[in-house]
Amino acid sequence: MRPKPPDRPAPSGWNRRAVALALVASPVVWTGARAQPARPRRATPSQTEGPFYPLTLPQDADFDLLRNGALNYTQGQPSWLEGSVTDLNGKPLRGAQVEIWQCDHAGHYDHPGDGGRIDRAFQGFGRVTVNAQGEYRFRTIRPVAYGSRTPHIHVKVKLGGRELLTTQLYVAGEPLNQRDFLWRNLRDDDARAALTVPFTPVPDGLRAQFPLVVEV
Repeated sequence: MRPKPPDRPAPSGWNRRAVALALVASPVVWTGARAQPARPRRATPSQTEGPFYPLTLPQDADFDLLRNGALNYTQGQPSWLEGSVTDLNGKPLRGAQVEIWQCDHAGHYDHPGDGGRIDRAFQGFGRVTVNAQGEYRFRTIRPVAYGSRTPHIHVKVKLGGRELLTTQLYVAGEPLNQRDFLWRNLRDDDARAALTVPFTPVPDGLRAQFPLVVEV
């Protein structure tokens, strides 16, 4: 009969402390799920500037397109357009400027190429600097159709004199989108979704949220 091996002596107090210290000092190997770095975001698709970017910016070029100097604009559907500007990693782009321009309720731009027929109470163009969180906000109207174009608002992002993005915003659920050549020519459904946002009712009109992601 084989002899029974002797029992292993229990570790002394010093040995127990050494084992504990070794476990603390050793790197922990985690084989389960671990936090992964956030994937870079997809940049907002760019689109053409179009022919009606103002040749001369209006004296009143603030966030409120429904007030041009002393004139109040009462046509169209008043709307808030707001969102944020971030880089591909989701970091707010502090100091960035957002510009928008669009036609009035009758489809006219503040541009000599459009005959200068814009309603002078409508500012037609606005520019704001984003806040520390990268947020911007405009007061304007729900865009309207004109000619062969579906309703849209032109948007530009600048930083330190550089133009980072020029694009167009479209209205979700607008039937004319399907017939608009620029909307249809977007490369895929994700690109169309990135530029097409709902205008939802709020107590003082409509509200649209349009996040902008740019490559710096």
